[in-house]
Amino acid sequence: MSESTDPDAATPADEAGPAAEIAAGYAFTGPALDLGALLWDGACLPDRQIRIPLSMLNRHGLVAGATGTGKTKTLQLIAEQLSANGVPVFLADVKGDVSGISAPGTSSEKVVQRAADVAQEWHATGFPSEFYSLGGIGPGIPVRSTVTSFGPVLMSKVLQLNQTQEQSLGLIFHYADAKGLELVDLKDLRAVAAFLVSDQGKPELKGIGGLSTVTAGVILRALTAFEQQGASEFFGEPEFDTGEFLRTAADGRGVVSVLELPAVQDKPQLFSTFLMWLLADLFNDLPEVGDLEQPKLVFFFDEAHLLFNGASKAFLDSITQTVRLIRSKGVGVFFVTQTPKDVPADVLAQLGNRVQHALRAFTPDDAKALKATVKTFPHSPYDLEELLTALGTGEAVVTVLSENGAPTPVAATRLRAPRSLMGPIDAAALDAAVKGSLLYSRYAEPVDRESAYEKISAEQAAAEAAAEAAVAAAEAEKQAKAEAKEAEKAARSAPKPDPSLAEQVVGSGLFRSLARSIGTQLGREISRSVFGTARKRR
Repeated sequence: MSESTDPDAATPADEAGPAAEIAAGYAFTGPALDLGALLWDGACLPDRQIRIPLSMLNRHGLVAGATGTGKTKTLQLIAEQLSANGVPVFLADVKGDVSGISAPGTSSEKVVQRAADVAQEWHATGFPSEFYSLGGIGPGIPVRSTVTSFGPVLMSKVLQLNQTQEQSLGLIFHYADAKGLELVDLKDLRAVAAFLVSDQGKPELKGIGGLSTVTAGVILRALTAFEQQGASEFFGEPEFDTGEFLRTAADGRGVVSVLELPAVQDKPQLFSTFLMWLLADLFNDLPEVGDLEQPKLVFFFDEAHLLFNGASKAFLDSITQTVRLIRSKGVGVFFVTQTPKDVPADVLAQLGNRVQHALRAFTPDDAKALKATVKTFPHSPYDLEELLTALGTGEAVVTVLSENGAPTPVAATRLRAPRSLMGPIDAAALDAAVKGSLLYSRYAEPVDRESAYEKISAEQAAAEAAAEAAVAAAEAEKQAKAEAKEAEKAARSAPKPDPSLAEQVVGSGLFRSLARSIGTQLGREISRSVFGTARKRR
């Protein structure tokens, strides 16, 4: 058993005991991130370093622990070292306390003591960062997607449609694609769905099954609920290029992309939607690369319980599949949450690297969760059930994948201190960083160009105008026929007087021949005017 206390010097027995065996499991030959120093038998052993191989960071991971145990600082520590090694990082910052990674940290007595405990050469350093927001909700460069880019399958999952409704939504997208109707935002999708169940639009899908009014109603209601989550701000143009997250700074360090989510933390469906699209978009665009010396990108999802709480089965299935397959694209995914039970078992099984901070056992449910957590770790010489409740702030139980992919021994660890600011930067500095970014002018202003909504509205207006004109023409024709019939009837009933001299001339054969000649010429002229030939004579 081991429990964490103030550091003491290592005893001679440590040289050949369990501590030595544990430390040997972290003696990697290749590049690795330094987490901290081993804790064993009440002592911190600064000469026994606990590390994560850089090549294993795309095997995904979990950072867990109760509130206030140091999860966010661990996230920050790992992100800093990834950036320093030229690996871009993406951080989903729900509470707004990770923005400090862009600024140098502040030295203090606690920081100096922690550095001495774990043999860390600490110096304040900020890291190249970009700040984003969902559709401009809150501070940050707006991140948007088009509905077309989202696609019917992904949209069906976030709208929680059943199989039949998903197939119907697929027909809507198929029609829009075939007709060149671009679905940029949610009003475009709504317009196409409504059109296809209108009298004018029903024939369009008749040959491939059609779209029932009931199913269209379900889809439209789901869209309304989705919009109430704030999704209308997220869909639109300019569409964000997720390749922006793969950038490195001029000095070779990886850019840390921070998605600021405090303004939307009460909109879990919107948050979930973005993550699904972001991962799917990267997965579709990135080539297969297999195992690299270091990942192309590492994601950290802070407060991951917000990602999974209330999520549909379709969403969970999608996340599981994405986490399983995106590793081969060189992307690593880390979830940061309170307990491992916040993460579905199928997802948890994909996470090879674990940093478990202290857990609390104040209630029967806490005790149950603690026992469940202990069972997820490999066999260990520690009494993990006792150790996990005794860890101090900034201490954790660690197991990672070694360079050959095997789990390392479980190691209680006193973690290093981040070198950047451990807290948020002020609002003015954040605003200046956002507006000073080269990406701000590219994505800041939304663009509402002509798309499906405008095209369908114009066609419907034209159709309505044509229908009104046809009705008016039919009414005019009917009235003209009635008037002609009345005139003919009146003419037949009137007495016929003797023809005058003029009438006799007009009625002569010569006059009728001349009139036919003039009439033929006049008809030709009108026809040519109508077809344009008369204009050539002018």
